[in-house]
Amino acid sequence: MIGKRKPTHPGEVLREDIIKPLGITVTEAAGCLGVTRKTLSALINCKAALSPEMAVRVGKATKTSPESWLFMQAKLDLWNASRKFPKVKELKAVAV
Repeated sequence: MIGKRKPTHPGEVLREDIIKPLGITVTEAAGCLGVTRKTLSALINCKAALSPEMAVRVGKATKTSPESWLFMQAKLDLWNASRKFPKVKELKAVAV
């Protein structure tokens, strides 16, 4: 079920719940993840989606599951798609 409230971007979670509390810079965090500062900046500023590769990197760095990070992204993607294509709700079910 897709809710009315927009799901939180995984980059925002990474920024607010991991990077800021640790008191590290974006450059330091990018180095830990093995990505460029530009790549991480786009993610934590919600300008880029979290890729499966980045989910693995973040999962390893935070000792969490990559699936949890991908699930956050999938929820956001589905929410955005449901807003972009509202007429899909009007389609009739296809008999299989």
